[in-house]
Formats: sequence, C-alpha cells, structure tokens
Amino acid sequence: MSIFSRLSEKSWETPGNQGMADPEDYRPDAVTVGVYVYFGVATIIFTLMAAAYLVRQGMDTLMDHGIDGSDWAAMPEPLLLWINTGILAVSSLAFELARISARSGAAGRMETMTKLGGLLGLAFLVGQLILWRQFQAQGYFMAANPANAFFYLLSAAHGLHLAGGLYACGRTVGLMANGAEEARARRNVRLCAIYWHFFLVVWALLVALLVAT
Repeated sequence: MSIFSRLSEKSWETPGNQGMADPEDYRPDAVTVGVYVYFGVATIIFTLMAAAYLVRQGMDTLMDHGIDGSDWAAMPEPLLLWINTGILAVSSLAFELARISARSGAAGRMETMTKLGGLLGLAFLVGQLILWRQFQAQGYFMAANPANAFFYLLSAAHGLHLAGGLYACGRTVGLMANGAEEARARRNVRLCAIYWHFFLVVWALLVALLVAT
C-alpha cells in the first residue's frame, strides 16, 4: 500500500479496526460548539460589567471619605427579587429534569418538562418587568444614581440573554410537536438545560454582587 493510500485511509472503516469509533460519534456538533463559544463571550461581557460596577462603587467609597460628594445609594432588596430568583431556579430544575428524561428516552416527560421550564422562564422575565415598575414607582429611576443604573443594566443584559434562551426553547418545543428527529430534539433539550443552568449561575452571582455592595 502506498503512503498516499495510507494517508487517505479512514481507520474506522479499515477491516480489523471495528473497535474504533466513527468521529461523528464523539466529535461535538457545530451547534454545541457554538453554544459553548457563546458562553465564553457572555462570561467576558458580564465580567466586564461586574468589574465596572465594583470600580464605580469603589470610587464612591473614596468620595464618601471626603474626597468629593457621594452619589451612590444602594437599591433595596424587595421580596419580589427573591421570588423571581426562586422561579428561575425552579425553571432550571425543570430543564434538568427534561435533560434527564431525554437521556432515558422518556419523550413525553421530556416535552412536558421543557414546556414547564420555558413557562417558568417567561414568568421570571415578567416578574423582572414588574420589579422594574415597582422600583420606578418608588422613585428608583436609572438616572437617579449610578447604583440604579447598574442594576437596570445588569438585569436587562441578563434578561435579554434569557429571552434568547426562550426563543431556543420555543423552537425545541416546536420540533418535538412536529415529530422532528428524536436525536435532534434530545440534543436541543440538553443544550437548553445547559443554557439555563449557566444563566442561573450568572443571575445568582449578579444578585450576590448587588446585595453585597
């Protein structure tokens, strides 16, 4: 056999190598790779915003010690903030149950849990809008002080990313309703679950940042 023939040979198709897997069986698909790249970009964005928040809050600490006048007033922590956080956590749990159902082949339960996770995610976003309205009714406007502006910026950025997840969830439910290929539906459910877990962690860190400072 010439060297050129050996270079073009697919070892997994060569007799005697039946134990070797086809690369398609272990190589991640483009959608999965894209989601993880997206996580990397989102991590950078939220890290930069959190760093800006801490720098601005630190500048206010210096102002408060007599260098200038302090203009930082922390936002309150209403009950609705914690209710919304709990809803997002339960939504993430529903997606995890959908992922487990997908892995075990329970298609009906997978679809039900995916729908539940999406509805709870939508409830979280609606709750966030209500929270914004409550803050504005109490006079906590974005332009009032830097702490308010950062709260609206961080929560809006998180909400937009979650809205993108809801779009993906809706497409996944549509695929299942239209009898799409089972492997594709399972993959989408798995990615939705990972996406939700990621942004639950992001939200928990944002809340911790806002509450601690």
